[in-house]
Amino acid sequence: MTADATRVLVLNSGSSSLKYQLLDMNGGTRLAVGLVERIGEPASRLVHTPLAAGGEKREREERMADHDAALKAVADELSADGLGLDSPELAAIGHRVVHGGLKLTEPTVIDDAVLKEIERLVPVAPLHNPANITGIRTAQRLRPDLPQVAVFDTAFHSTMPEYAARYAIDVETADAHRVRRYGFHGTSHAYVSRETAKLLGKQPEDVNVIVLHLGNGASASAVAGGRCVDTSMGLTPLEGLVMGTRSGDIDPAVIFHLERNAGLSSDEIDELLNKKSGLIGLCGDNDMREIRRRIDEGDKRAALAFDIYIHRLRKYIGAYTAVLGRVDAVAFTAGVGENAAPVREAAVLGLEEMGLAVDARLNAERSDKARIISPEYARVAVAVVPTDEELEIANQTYALVSA
Repeated sequence: MTADATRVLVLNSGSSSLKYQLLDMNGGTRLAVGLVERIGEPASRLVHTPLAAGGEKREREERMADHDAALKAVADELSADGLGLDSPELAAIGHRVVHGGLKLTEPTVIDDAVLKEIERLVPVAPLHNPANITGIRTAQRLRPDLPQVAVFDTAFHSTMPEYAARYAIDVETADAHRVRRYGFHGTSHAYVSRETAKLLGKQPEDVNVIVLHLGNGASASAVAGGRCVDTSMGLTPLEGLVMGTRSGDIDPAVIFHLERNAGLSSDEIDELLNKKSGLIGLCGDNDMREIRRRIDEGDKRAALAFDIYIHRLRKYIGAYTAVLGRVDAVAFTAGVGENAAPVREAAVLGLEEMGLAVDARLNAERSDKARIISPEYARVAVAVVPTDEELEIANQTYALVSA
């Protein structure tokens, strides 16, 4: 890698989408961001914004049959801004990979053995790992000479002790089928926990933080001295908090009950719990802004959905306070956590005995900066910390290839 190679392209490949950001690690500047959606459909759509050149957002609609075509279209847009993939300033391509299992727990330069391990984990990440693999192979074909680095969603949670990571089922069966709690949203939890320590003027190793990543997918983590010791998602991203379309925690016997009494197949139950549950199952909406609007108009279903969402959230705050013993901060992040003041207020309401409170004025202020929203007298800081998973992936990628 030459001294001039300071750029990292971050790719997040979904089954029919491709999100990307190009960053210059000499200052962490974003040069371009974009999204390709509806890959493989008759009318794919690419939205590209060149930030460095001060250019305007560009959109194009055309059929992109696969990820190869999508990434080539992205390369064309970047080239038009003088940021092409053939640039000697491009140091590496960093890939978000959802599941790394127990072996892949650090940022890793991708080779055939790494790809095989990611592929071996498809049974425990059937919706995500295949798409991630597709993105990796596509990028390898376009730039076979360039280091490709995988950064794993599960990696940050690999420090959980065995008593937190294991389910209480037969050990031989669990080990044979890799059944354990892995956790997800790890790049976000890692970034936000460090940024929270910085906000408090302390080092990560001196701070205990509960991170609440609240988006359409939602997860909580207990971070002690910079290391994850527990997290709400488990074998899959279904466990834990109430989410936009996922149920979160549920009695496993519900599945058998629905099989026997409702005649639902395992695939139908899988779809029910992952795509038709959570907020959308409770009230028909998974947009917190719309739910709050309906509550203001007196909608009882929306109000109940909100109460269930908050009840689960408060349970995890309480549980992770017990796990950590001492909590220095509770940090809200992601789309809902960063923007929904009523969620933050309701989540800590009545928890003054635990040292938690929010200042109504600070909580209502909108900002894209990390900030503390608790009153000065509060024993535990309540913070809003915008997440930046792409920057975290780029930082980890660049650190690895620079070393």
